[in-house]
Amino acid sequence: MAHKKGSGSTKNGRDSNSQRLGIKKYGGELVNVGNIIVRQRGSRFKPGLNVKLAKDYTLFALANGEIVFKKRKKNHTIVSIITNKQNG
Repeated sequence: MAHKKGSGSTKNGRDSNSQRLGIKKYGGELVNVGNIIVRQRGSRFKPGLNVKLAKDYTLFALANGEIVFKKRKKNHTIVSIITNKQNG
């Protein structure tokens, strides 16, 4: 019978904070200028019309309007924003 506590429990007590990645605004939703649309690592989602790619690959809105997702080849998706002026 051991007379010392096993050290495994003290060495295993770490965990990293979640990065909270993913889609923040979905297709058909209305966004304002500066709203974050997607947080990602790498550019799986590509910026389209009225969307800009930040240094950390975050996609954000450059105009007010409705979000549109379009699938492209190689598992990429184009994210665009359609404004009211473009609809009419």
